[in-house]
Amino acid sequence: MCAGKETPNMSCYHGASKPVYVDEELLQEAVLEQGLQDQAERIAKEEGIHYNDALRLSLEYRNIRRIDHLWEFTSLTKLNLNNNFIKKIEGLNHLVNLTWLNLSFNNIEKIEGLEGLQKLEVLKLSNNRISFIENMDNLVELTILCLANNLLHQLNNVVYLRRFKKLFTLNIEGNPIPEESCEDNYLIFIAAYFQQLKFLNNIFLNEDIRNRASIKYNLDIEEMNQGELQRQQAVEESRKQEAELQRHEDAFVEQLNGSHLYNNIFQNDTEADKLHCLPGVDELLEGFEKHITDLCNQLFEVGLAEHKRREAEITLFFQKNEADVTRHQRKAFNLLTDFEKQHKQRIKELQELTDAKERKSQVENCLKEINLLCYNLMTVEFQLYGHMEETIRKFDNNISEMTSSFSETAQGIYPLHCRELEDSHHKNIQQIANTTVEMVAKGESEDELPDDVRMLFLDKNTVTDTLAASHDNHVQTINDRETQLVTRAEAWKVALIKGIEDTELRRNRMRIADIHRYADYLRGQLEKLQ
Repeated sequence: MCAGKETPNMSCYHGASKPVYVDEELLQEAVLEQGLQDQAERIAKEEGIHYNDALRLSLEYRNIRRIDHLWEFTSLTKLNLNNNFIKKIEGLNHLVNLTWLNLSFNNIEKIEGLEGLQKLEVLKLSNNRISFIENMDNLVELTILCLANNLLHQLNNVVYLRRFKKLFTLNIEGNPIPEESCEDNYLIFIAAYFQQLKFLNNIFLNEDIRNRASIKYNLDIEEMNQGELQRQQAVEESRKQEAELQRHEDAFVEQLNGSHLYNNIFQNDTEADKLHCLPGVDELLEGFEKHITDLCNQLFEVGLAEHKRREAEITLFFQKNEADVTRHQRKAFNLLTDFEKQHKQRIKELQELTDAKERKSQVENCLKEINLLCYNLMTVEFQLYGHMEETIRKFDNNISEMTSSFSETAQGIYPLHCRELEDSHHKNIQQIANTTVEMVAKGESEDELPDDVRMLFLDKNTVTDTLAASHDNHVQTINDRETQLVTRAEAWKVALIKGIEDTELRRNRMRIADIHRYADYLRGQLEKLQ
């Protein structure tokens, strides 16, 4: 047993072995030991190991101290790291397809580093030094959790796990949780608070246990359920609002549904605030706000409608793209199937030949067939790539037309009319201001105006300059929102097309490399038979 450790830890029994770290050599050894799906070990050694193809990786009993170098294992579904010297959970966020993780029998003190594992179903953390359950919110698919023989000492902390609605099996035995803390065996407590749980510490929670739990904790559970329901409703409402705001941003019309623009126009216009006390100004501002808001709402609705059109076009493109790739892949598959059937027969005949001349002739024939296969596969791939280029070009034209049309519509509805409204509003304010200047000069409004407003209207030129600066700022705010809308729409279109083109280019290069690699592998087979 480890000194100072309250629970057993198998890493203590490794003897005096020197701790190691996960590195390239260790990973290659582990992957080759376990084998790669659909690849022989010899091919893996000759052509290099494709970590992103590995589905399972077992690294137990290797004296590992730190988790590292796993970022390429993006397809990994099962990872075994039990019985090592690991102190910290880290380096796992790239394993987005992981469903099974075993970190039992290590020296882990804190649950962390699991944020990216949203598909994780099984988590084994038994025989560590964990004292608190936390940082697991993203594990929404969790069904089995093992935390036996750790340092958990608060039964209420276990209630944290209620958020995992799919949790089926929980093991927390061997932890220093005092049973007297809940006046009964915590089996009843857990059965009450985890109504979906089937097994606790390998004990089936039968109907009798459920009934006893329901009687004992009925009021507590009802209160907790109500609180959780309210919190869940609040979270769902927040998510809906976030999703709606994201939809507005994707349509480039965020904060155009309402009086946001009007508020932005006057946000920093301190001089305009002084005009509210002038006769008729409040009515002008109310009318100005209404007209600006109506225009913004009109553009907002147009933006959402255009966004829906673009989304439909994008969906149609990717559906067609997938169908085209599938069709060409089927052609290539048929070519490979026919070739492999005949190639196996040719290899069999070649192995049976004893005459050197005949063997040489048969090898040359096999090489010709391999070259023909390579040519035919390349032809299919180039046909697909050329077809995809044309499809992307048409899609680019369609999206560009939609984006340009939206930008032109927006410029017609929003900035042009908004500027006209601002010009009209400015002229009306000028008339009121000029009248006020004359009244102040005659001393007719001394009792009606605050001192700071009256001081502003003592000089006509000052008033004219102040109103002109205010008008320029208003127009600039309108122009800036127009520029933001148009430039973001164009940048989105450019990024979308570039992303599609880059993805297709990578697919094409990978396919060509695969064809050459397979042909080289076949030629290597023949060389060994000569």
